[in-house]
Amino acid sequence: MSKPVLGLTLGALLGMIDGIGAYAYPAVREAIVVIVIGSTGKGLLTGLATGFFARKYNNLPLAMLFGLTVGFLLSWAVAASSPDPQGNYYYIPIMLPGSILGAICGFAVTRFGRTPAAATR
Repeated sequence: MSKPVLGLTLGALLGMIDGIGAYAYPAVREAIVVIVIGSTGKGLLTGLATGFFARKYNNLPLAMLFGLTVGFLLSWAVAASSPDPQGNYYYIPIMLPGSILGAICGFAVTRFGRTPAAATR
């Protein structure tokens, strides 16, 4: 599987699992479907960006750092714009799994993703 496709797939799967984990917070249970869809989308974007980065640079530490950074920034944007009905913000519970998702995607796409074949004449 190519690196961007692997990142896309893994990011979506891990994002969905991350979103389902929000069910542990009773204050947000009525919005669980929206949270799962949003987390899946956030994981898709993180995985895809990390896959393209890893395809270009093929450096494990840099890909993990890039994935962690993208996951952190996307998670921060979501956490800053989505309080629960009582007005509470959940920065750590949103940003920590999002950052870890990005680092895992960076590791997986660099380690297991297929590099494109060299062009022949």
